[in-house]
Amino acid sequence: MSEPISIDIWSDIACPWCYIGKRNLEAGLAATAGDEDAPQVDITFHSFELSPDTPVDFDGDEVDFLAGHKGMPREQVEQMLSHVTNVAAQAGLEYNFDKLQHTNTVKAHELLHHAKAKGLQHEMEERLMSAYFTEGKHVGRIDDLVALAAEVGLDAAEATEVLESSKYLEDVRADQAQARAYGINGVPFFVIDGKYGVSGAQPAEAFENVLRDVWAQRGAEVVEDAAS
Repeated sequence: MSEPISIDIWSDIACPWCYIGKRNLEAGLAATAGDEDAPQVDITFHSFELSPDTPVDFDGDEVDFLAGHKGMPREQVEQMLSHVTNVAAQAGLEYNFDKLQHTNTVKAHELLHHAKAKGLQHEMEERLMSAYFTEGKHVGRIDDLVALAAEVGLDAAEATEVLESSKYLEDVRADQAQARAYGINGVPFFVIDGKYGVSGAQPAEAFENVLRDVWAQRGAEVVEDAAS
C-alpha cells in the first residue's frame, strides 16, 4: 500500500484565489474518489500573509483597500472583483466583496495552527474563508476568531488563551520562512509530495490529473521495490 500523497498548501484566508483553489482541489479529489485505485492524500495548510501591514480594523471597503494598496483606479478594482466573484461562483462559492471586512490575518493563522494541533485544521480553514468572503464576518479580532473556533468544535477558553499569548506565532513565521525558502511569492501554492510545485487556483481537472499521475508513480515504485 502506497503512503498518502502529501499536499502542502500555502495560502491566506483573505486570498480570494486561495479559496477557489481549495474548492478546485476538493473537486479534483472528488473526481478521483471513484477510481479503482483512488489516490490517498494528506493535506496540510501553511501560513502566508498577503498584506501583513494591514491594520486589524481597516477603515474602508475592499475597493478602498485595493485601490490604495495597489494604486489601481477604483473602476479597475471593481471590474477585477466582479471577475473574481464570477470565477468563485463557477467553483460553487458565493463571494460578497461589498460585505467583506478587510483585516490583518496573523491571528487567524495562529488559530489555524491551534486547530491543526487539535485535528481540526481543515474545518477551521473552511470556516474562516466562508466567514470572510461570504458572510462578511471580522476575522482579525480575537473575540470574533474565538466565536468561529467554537463553531468548529474548539474550546473557546483555550482558543482565547493561545491567541492572547501568541502561542503559535512562531509556527506562523516558520511557515512563512519555508515559503521564502521555496521561492513562493504568491498564493495559493501547492507542494505535492515535497517535489512538485503547483501555483495558482488551477482548474479541478489539473489537480485530478496531477494526483492520478503522482499516485501511479507511487504504485510503480511499490511494484519496483517489491521486485528488487
